[in-house]
Amino acid sequence: MSDRPPLPPFTLETATQKVRMAENAWNTRDPERVALAYTEDSRWRNRDEFITGRAEIVQFLTRKWERELEYRLIKEIWAYGDNRIAVRFAYESHDADGQWWRSYGNENWEFDEHGLMAVRHASINDVPITEAERAYHWPLGPRPDDHPGLSDLGF
Repeated sequence: MSDRPPLPPFTLETATQKVRMAENAWNTRDPERVALAYTEDSRWRNRDEFITGRAEIVQFLTRKWERELEYRLIKEIWAYGDNRIAVRFAYESHDADGQWWRSYGNENWEFDEHGLMAVRHASINDVPITEAERAYHWPLGPRPDDHPGLSDLGF
C-alpha cells in the first residue's frame, strides 16, 4: 500500500492541505478518482445513507453526480487533531428540472497511518436558491486559487 500524503499526525498546514486536496478531487466529479483517497473498507455516513468500502463509494458518487448537475464545492477546515479533521463545506448544483441548490454541511474525517480516509461522517442541509443567488461561477473542475472561500463568501 502506498502512502497518500500529507500523513497524520496533522499540523494546521498539512490538515489545510488535505482539505484542499479533497475539495479539488470532489470537484472533478470522478467517482473512481475520489474513491482512491479512502481505505478499501472505509465507512461513511452521508446524510441518512451508510456506505462501506470503495466500491460502494464509487456507486454512491456516481448516483450523486448524475442528479447533482454542475456541482461545485468549497471545503474549509474547522478543526484538526492527530489523525482527524473536521470540515465545513457548501456546494452548489442544480437538478434535472433546473432548480439550483446550495447544500451546507459538516464532515468529520478519520485517517489511517497511510493518509487514507477510513471514516467519514457527513451532515448536510439543502437550500433551494435562484440562479441569481449562485456564488460559484468558476468553470467546472477545481476551484481557482483566487476564488473566495466559504468564510470570504459569508457562508
